[in-house]
Amino acid sequence: MTGPSSSPRPERAPRPGVTWQTELVRVEQLVDDDAPDPRPNRKARRAMARAARRNR
Repeated sequence: MTGPSSSPRPERAPRPGVTWQTELVRVEQLVDDDAPDPRPNRKARRAMARAARRNR
């Protein structure tokens, strides 16, 4: 078994895409006033169910 070498390992090139600069893009979505409200997410549905059980 060999011991640790005193010379450090050379740097390796990073995986492709790791160094790419990403740009956050914000997209606005127009919703018609007559459109039905979207379904609440799971966290909100669970909170509403908890509140309904508590108020019984």
